[in-house]
Amino acid sequence: MELLIKLLAVIALLAVVISLGSGLVFLLRDRSESRRTLNALTVRITISVALFLVVVIAMLTGIITPNPSPF
Repeated sequence: MELLIKLLAVIALLAVVISLGSGLVFLLRDRSESRRTLNALTVRITISVALFLVVVIAMLTGIITPNPSPF
């Protein structure tokens, strides 16, 4: 289960980067009233919030544990 959560996190982070890049491309290319930039950034925020919630829930249920501090 822990491996599945980690794989989901990596895939979500890649999706965030792709969405951010597409938002930049749309921002630079679209000079009209297009909402593609807004849609790309909305997708990025939604994925980021979902990833945060998955990590918090996984930590609270004990599926994943944070590393102890070396100090």
